[in-house]
Amino acid sequence: MASGNYTTKRNTTTEPAQIFIPPRATRQLPAIPTTTTTNAAVPYTTKSQAVGRPRQVIDEFAPHPLAKHSHWLRPFMICMVIIVAGAMTLIYAGISQRPGPPNVIVATNAQVFPIQVGGTLGAVNYWTKSNGPTTPVVPIPKHLGPYSVVGPNSLSVAFMNSVLTYYHSPAAGKAQALWDDGKKYGLDSAYALAFFMHESSFGTTGVARVTLSLSNMRCVPQYQCLNENGGYAIFNTWEQSFEAWFKLIRDLYVGYWGRITVDQIIPKYAPNSDGNNEAEYIANLKHTIDVWRSGVIQV
Repeated sequence: MASGNYTTKRNTTTEPAQIFIPPRATRQLPAIPTTTTTNAAVPYTTKSQAVGRPRQVIDEFAPHPLAKHSHWLRPFMICMVIIVAGAMTLIYAGISQRPGPPNVIVATNAQVFPIQVGGTLGAVNYWTKSNGPTTPVVPIPKHLGPYSVVGPNSLSVAFMNSVLTYYHSPAAGKAQALWDDGKKYGLDSAYALAFFMHESSFGTTGVARVTLSLSNMRCVPQYQCLNENGGYAIFNTWEQSFEAWFKLIRDLYVGYWGRITVDQIIPKYAPNSDGNNEAEYIANLKHTIDVWRSGVIQV
């Protein structure tokens, strides 16, 4: 049995010593006012709310205003890009294919001369004032190559007259003049006939019906000028225009510029820059010559 007086017994348990915590160098926050509900969330206030302005909340996850139009806006933009790209392509193609400025000179009598008949006034005078073949400035090569305009006549007078008659040319029966000029200037008159066909279907179409020109030659000082589409030389007879073509080709293209083949003559005679198709012109002349030399009249 235990003994002793519990009331007088001393409690030997000691109280822990109080530890002094010094105040930190921080700003003291004001006390949070108590509310009736202790677990209620403390409202967040800003300076703008303090002065009576509502706080603007930006939802960063809100859809873009144009998002609701995306079902038609995106195809529309793709179509616009395609249309603009197509328009730019067409404009570029049009600019690149547009004929360049005509290669012309103006003589003292105010007539205009394209590169076809000389390119410079000195070159025009060189061949227009000549009487027959001139001394070549550029030596004519001995080996002429295929489709050279220089050489003897390859078609007979009778055959050329048959061609002119077949195509109902107003110059029918005048092939002897072509053959004689070819012999005089040292050129194959078959090419003169081929140019005649390509330029005006042997004088049955275009201004040749008025100008009597084998090659639709542009204006030159010694002949009258038809002021239409840049001007064309007017001849008194077909024979006069035949010799003008032979002088132009022999004394200027062959003797002055050294151009003796169809491939060399056409880029100067009928350049692409004047709205012509050089490759087609050359191919047509060669085909015509080949057909006639085979003895066939119709090309």
